[in-house]
Amino acid sequence: QIQLQESGPGLVKPSQTLSLTCTVSGGSVTSNDYYWSWIRQSPGKELKWMGAIAYSGATYYSPSLESRTSISRDTSKNQVTLQLSSVTPEDSAVYFCARQPGWGEAPDIWGQGTQVTVSS
Repeated sequence: QIQLQESGPGLVKPSQTLSLTCTVSGGSVTSNDYYWSWIRQSPGKELKWMGAIAYSGATYYSPSLESRTSISRDTSKNQVTLQLSSVTPEDSAVYFCARQPGWGEAPDIWGQGTQVTVSS
């Protein structure tokens, strides 16, 4: 049974870089055809797909966040990392990691999410 667990600081100061880790258990981040995504939900707003890293290591980003977003992986630890730079209070959200079974497909497995607040 594959499980995803997000971790990272719950409070980040404006202009700093937000860094979150998704640890995958019961499966591998290099398994063929899967994409490991980061998705966030700000208060009162819809879920927003931020980007993903493919089984191959290729990365894909939302155009609106691409300039500030970096997704990477550590295959030895089976982890996927999100970094979002130059954060503002508008980046406060619940951040989820999720597995997409294919490009363009809806996620089929989600982490529980982690709240990140951007505030001085």
